[in-house]
Amino acid sequence: MTTATLQKVNSRNLARRWVFVWLGLGLIGLFILSLLFGRYPETGFISWERLNQDELARLLVFNLRLPRLLAAMVLGMSLSAGGMVFQMLFGNPLVDPGFLGVSQGAAFGAALCIVFLGGSAVLIQGSAAAFGLAGLGLSYLLARRIRYGGWVLRLVLSGIAVSALFSAGLGVLKYMADPLRQLPEITYWLLGGLSSITWGKFISILPAVISGLVFLFLFRWRLNVLALNDETAFSMGAAPKRERLLLLTAAVLPTSAVISVAGMVGWVGLIMPHIARRLFGSDTRLTLPASMLLGGIFTIVCDDLSRTLLAGEIPLGILTSLLGAAIFIVLMMSRGVKVER
Repeated sequence: MTTATLQKVNSRNLARRWVFVWLGLGLIGLFILSLLFGRYPETGFISWERLNQDELARLLVFNLRLPRLLAAMVLGMSLSAGGMVFQMLFGNPLVDPGFLGVSQGAAFGAALCIVFLGGSAVLIQGSAAAFGLAGLGLSYLLARRIRYGGWVLRLVLSGIAVSALFSAGLGVLKYMADPLRQLPEITYWLLGGLSSITWGKFISILPAVISGLVFLFLFRWRLNVLALNDETAFSMGAAPKRERLLLLTAAVLPTSAVISVAGMVGWVGLIMPHIARRLFGSDTRLTLPASMLLGGIFTIVCDDLSRTLLAGEIPLGILTSLLGAAIFIVLMMSRGVKVER
């Protein structure tokens, strides 16, 4: 390797480190600003002086905004990390954490609880998480029974089938729901939002979120190997089926947990990995943590807009879909995308 090439590589590595630094500082700065920004007592920032003197403002910031912002941050990180794992393992840039029936299963579990179990917040959270994990389990079991194609293709096919089954079940539950009491609650949950987040709800999802994200971060380098075909990965010392299942479970666990309290929030797990790959290339040692930082920033921005744009709160899922689709269009129309004719 020539001196010029070494200098170029070192320069690129230094630039990437600075991008990580700026992303981290941006997330911290945005979090602090968001904590002080809102509609009380008027739209704008609460001064430290006002915070020290106004008991209501202090309760608002530390009992309502702080757990909500923390939940928004881990929501974005979990969905983005899950999206990166799914896109790498399936070799498809258009998949996200709901690809194996996770999101649809969580939605079905929440609706089932609302219709038949009274709609308790704790029961909705537990039912959504349980059925989200069940979606992964059913997809895996069905993939083992399919006799067509390779392992990844079988998982894709089974995920489509399981997602369709849960979506159909959700439609039946919406049809059976009380149109005045239960149906609006199901609809609002499906739109996604963090208005009901409390310290209790946030703490309840932390074990699943932390364990899943830490596992993915520690084994992020393994995604580079498992993204290869089975024969190549096996020749490099990997056990492709077992290791892919472990990483998929680690991705689904925090995703199910955050969906159980936030509802259906789309596009985060699809778009943030794309931006991370634009910045850092395809090496998951860099793109996975970059996706997590970008996801946290994006979700906090969307949540800030949802609670401050209008007097009434805009569902978070609407804003993430709107901004995510806009970013997706820009990415697809940019010069970095190759076009085949």
